[in-house]
Amino acid sequence: MRQPTPGGTDAALAAALTAEYAAIYAYGPIGVQLTDAGRRSARAAEDAHRARRDALVVQLSTGGGTVPADRAGYALPFPVTDRASALRLAIEVEERTGAFWRAALPVTNGADRNRALAALTDCALRATRWRRAAGVTPLTVAFPGRSG
Repeated sequence: MRQPTPGGTDAALAAALTAEYAAIYAYGPIGVQLTDAGRRSARAAEDAHRARRDALVVQLSTGGGTVPADRAGYALPFPVTDRASALRLAIEVEERTGAFWRAALPVTNGADRNRALAALTDCALRATRWRRAAGVTPLTVAFPGRSG
């Protein structure tokens, strides 16, 4: 069992866990505004975030780290009232969540670093798919998870 690292790996993974909580919450309003394939994609994205959340909860709790609590609700950055705003939020959710995983890369190593990189890659791929669905160009960003 690895030792907790309050200022390093565990803190970064706990921050990523809070981002996963928020992503799961956001996909509810997103999915409501989409139909057919879009709704299925939103459900699949939510499932992926739930799987990462569950894995992080197990990892942090069995490794002696602190598991931050999920909140009952999260403030969305803007109202989600139609397909366009739902797609815009889906892109933002993936970009923001990816930023937390990107922040974990310099303070992790081994399996933790591989998981963080895989999560960042998954977020970047989903953001690209959402950009395509929204008709946003460019479809990709040079450095996923980095603002600016």
